[in-house]
Amino acid sequence: MDGDAVTQANVESYRALFAAVFSDYHLFKQLYGIEPDAAAEVPELLSLFELDDKTGVQDGEFTTVDLSAGQRKRLALIVALLERRPICVLDEWAADQDPIFRRKFYQELVQLLKVRGITVIAVSHDDRYYDRAERRIHMEYGRVLDVREAARV
Repeated sequence: MDGDAVTQANVESYRALFAAVFSDYHLFKQLYGIEPDAAAEVPELLSLFELDDKTGVQDGEFTTVDLSAGQRKRLALIVALLERRPICVLDEWAADQDPIFRRKFYQELVQLLKVRGITVIAVSHDDRYYDRAERRIHMEYGRVLDVREAARV
């Protein structure tokens, strides 16, 4: 990374750069390991992700996680953002979102995360939004077939 080999001695610091929401994730009701100043962002993030009328945080835990699949994934992304890591990996994150929120995610939220200094690695089969990427890496069967830089940056 950055010209240095990732070894057993430094692998933990490398891992600490990443937050992720995988396609098969687990959402805890309690906010584990979230700093109090980060937890103060929850109301703003719930509003941004259109969940402020569905859940909240009280005594360090969500008031409910009994939500639709898409809403639960939004909540999982909020938790990932609260970890304040510079790289966020999202595995088919938008697949569970309704079409309106999926569009909001690709057209607004990814850009907002970029402004916050977060690199988003979005794994997706949804070719309707490929043009939103700064760099697109096309893979098949675990092999890189094509890398394209966006015309716009």
